[in-house]
Amino acid sequence: MAIIETENLSKVYTTGDGAVRALDNLNLSVQQGEIFGYLGPNGAGKTTTIRLFLDLIRPTTGRATIFGLDAQADSVALHRRIGFLPGELNLWRNLTGQEVVNFVGRVRGGYDAAYVRRLVERLQLDLKLRVRAYSSGNRRKLGLLVALMNQPELLILDEPTNGLDPLMQQTFNDLMREAQREGRTVFLSSHVLSEVQAICDRVAVLRAGRLQAVERISDLTRAEFRWVTVRLRDTDTARLDTALAAVPGVSDVTVNGDTIRLRLGGDFDPLLRALSDCYVVDLHVREPSLEEIFLTFYGDRTD
Repeated sequence: MAIIETENLSKVYTTGDGAVRALDNLNLSVQQGEIFGYLGPNGAGKTTTIRLFLDLIRPTTGRATIFGLDAQADSVALHRRIGFLPGELNLWRNLTGQEVVNFVGRVRGGYDAAYVRRLVERLQLDLKLRVRAYSSGNRRKLGLLVALMNQPELLILDEPTNGLDPLMQQTFNDLMREAQREGRTVFLSSHVLSEVQAICDRVAVLRAGRLQAVERISDLTRAEFRWVTVRLRDTDTARLDTALAAVPGVSDVTVNGDTIRLRLGGDFDPLLRALSDCYVVDLHVREPSLEEIFLTFYGDRTD
């Protein structure tokens, strides 16, 4: 079942320099129970997409539906079913964390106090402090708490781990997996590739307002190349540099003293044959990171 669907969703802003197309004919489908990553550099159109989903801005053309309801016409009903964390979080600075939770709870018709206490403990958040006394990381945690506290059917999170330390990022990952096990859906916008690689099922790549691809993380990370580092003894590595560059599947050869690093896009046999006369001290193979894969797929695109 599709929780989020868009049909040629577009947003054009008019500025003094003319029209700026922030989102260009987005066609996207997010299924129930997915943790769906929405990736792109800053300015790609990710936040514009989220604002359209939540009816904070109106589309120029196209439409979005959430739970089968129109994102604009049915926005009030939809907001009751969505937990939202904005990228730029503005909270009531003079209220305590507990007062923020109580206020949001009243607006939403109540909340499970025991569940909120468990979240507070896991997020290591002191609700007695006023918001103005929170660090940026603690403000982010309060925003997460507010988004999660009513156990919404859909979570829409814009750069959710900004300002969180590595241990709290792991707690966030655990909370998202728990939401998924409960059948809830997560739409997670980020420019941090490691974040989506850790927890997402599928990822959409946005660039300059255009959807470049939608892929399963498992497919993206099943890369067609590896990084190979070879440390040699008693070998003229400068001479070997040129020879290795001619080996089928080998590229990006760099030499640093007795160590050669290269990219291998095929079988190992031709590389091993080229090294057959060398004394190999060590050979290390590393799979590419998600970031390196994306750069391979999209790094030289200019549109």
